[in-house]
Amino acid sequence: MQEMGIRPNKTLGQNFLVSQNVIDKIIQAAVHCEAKEYIEVGPGPGALTDLLLENQLKPSLIEMDKKIAEYWQSQGLNVIQGDALKQNWSELIQTDDCCFVSNLPYQISSSIVIDRSIGPKQVRNMILMFQKEVAQRIVAPEGGKDYGLLSVIAQSFWEIEKVTEAGPKDFFPPPKVASRVLKFTRKENDVDGIKLLKLTKAAFAQRRKKLLKNLSSFSLDQESLKNELKKWGYAESVRAEQLKVEEFQSIVKNFL
Repeated sequence: MQEMGIRPNKTLGQNFLVSQNVIDKIIQAAVHCEAKEYIEVGPGPGALTDLLLENQLKPSLIEMDKKIAEYWQSQGLNVIQGDALKQNWSELIQTDDCCFVSNLPYQISSSIVIDRSIGPKQVRNMILMFQKEVAQRIVAPEGGKDYGLLSVIAQSFWEIEKVTEAGPKDFFPPPKVASRVLKFTRKENDVDGIKLLKLTKAAFAQRRKKLLKNLSSFSLDQESLKNELKKWGYAESVRAEQLKVEEFQSIVKNFL
């Protein structure tokens, strides 16, 4: 950080990863992906970037912080200065096999997962850092309070496994929350991601309301949907959190 002349920017949600143990586990997971291309969001002072380079996995970088972006450009890396959520990833990705690696700023982590889930399928793997509570929501099974839109979208498009845990002391400055690293491996799934996102947004918009009520704004054949729910063993009073991920996909394929 001294060499780069930077300090963590609270506005950008910068908590730089400093634990060598956590860094090594992320890099090990990235190496195992054996991808043709690597993209890192928010490289900061380079805890992950340097080791990606050591392993001949030269990443393209997306960085909001102007000073950090300029530093990595001076090191000969391809750097896009800007918001990862506003990039055209279809143009950014150069191959059919991309691995996305990041110690994500907490405030964009959920949006990034959703965007990359329904975005270009060339992103075959992701190794990402999350606030532990968000990581739990991503992998939550149906029926619980953590299960929601993020769970359905993530589990529809990815096989997900835990890489490692990270505590506040593993970052500078230390955040007030625990963290977890997850690895995502792309599933072969032909469900329409845009339609699935619209459906789940509506389904979970008011969690205490019945699913059918929440979906009343859609041009759905309500009677046919009621019959489908009955086949799956649900009453008409079923709520969104009770449906399995595969059942949301089935509604998209058969009713939207």
